[in-house]
Amino acid sequence: MGKTVLAQLTPPDLAAIVFLITLSISPLKVNGIGQAIIGIVTIVVMYLLLSKLSLFRLLNRLFIGHPSILIKHGKISKKELRKTRFSLVDLLSAIRAAGYPNIQDLDYVILEPNGNLSILPNQAVVNLTPRHLNIETDYQGLPIAIIVEGKIQHKNLRLIHKDEKWLQEALENKGFHQLNNIFYAAVSDKDHSLIIDTGN
Repeated sequence: MGKTVLAQLTPPDLAAIVFLITLSISPLKVNGIGQAIIGIVTIVVMYLLLSKLSLFRLLNRLFIGHPSILIKHGKISKKELRKTRFSLVDLLSAIRAAGYPNIQDLDYVILEPNGNLSILPNQAVVNLTPRHLNIETDYQGLPIAIIVEGKIQHKNLRLIHKDEKWLQEALENKGFHQLNNIFYAAVSDKDHSLIIDTGN
């Protein structure tokens, strides 16, 4: 069915796969739970073996596949589209969704073995960043969720080296006395500033 199925599995695809599996196993008869367990263990062992073998470079291409270059320097490869069963309509839709309506703005579009597209624009159309302008920027911090739907996320509190007592004091300073009134709250890992959203 092609690599695109991995990333773009539709309900009809899923239904077809389940239906084929059902038809495939219906002729097989299992006598007792012992045979069922042996069959399950055999499949699990085969899966683990294939997973281990796929780590070797020589067998990796056989089990997983290799990337396919669909666009190179603004030119579409009809051969690769046919080989990967990736339609031109899907390709154009994907690059438009990524913000590149003109294929000539792209250096490479690569279909990865997992079915995802890697879109690499040429340098002329890349958005300017502070790095391009040699401007130093301050780290803004990562918001870490500490309350989700009124429940404290204790693991995330430990991540920022804080406890429930500190959280209660910080919430009271913001005017919140009950956790039920808080839909979402996060703390910046830079300066421990608190963001609160009631969901209203």
